[in-house]
Amino acid sequence: MSLVGGILMVVGAAFAMLGAVGLLRFPDVYTRLHAASKAGAPGVGLILLGSGLASADPFTLVRGVAGLVFLILVGPISAHLLARAALRSGVKPVPGTSIDAQADSPARE
Repeated sequence: MSLVGGILMVVGAAFAMLGAVGLLRFPDVYTRLHAASKAGAPGVGLILLGSGLASADPFTLVRGVAGLVFLILVGPISAHLLARAALRSGVKPVPGTSIDAQADSPARE
């Protein structure tokens, strides 16, 4: 079990690192938010799951799985709310972005 846990932790660290690189390299708030939510949360979740498996303690494994489920449920919601707040406050995407699906929305104030 500790070998599988170690592999999961390494894969999770790679995902988290890719998310951090995306935060540094992407040009605007929206693409940076995409990198953080798509790579960072699963990376940390895999690290939690791997540490739970490597510990060989069932309570630690349950806490790791609970943390993974929490991150999977909360990550997309928080990314959506942050992107919506940035859009409503007037943050413009980079000029290469050609579609703004919220521009014609009647709910936008």
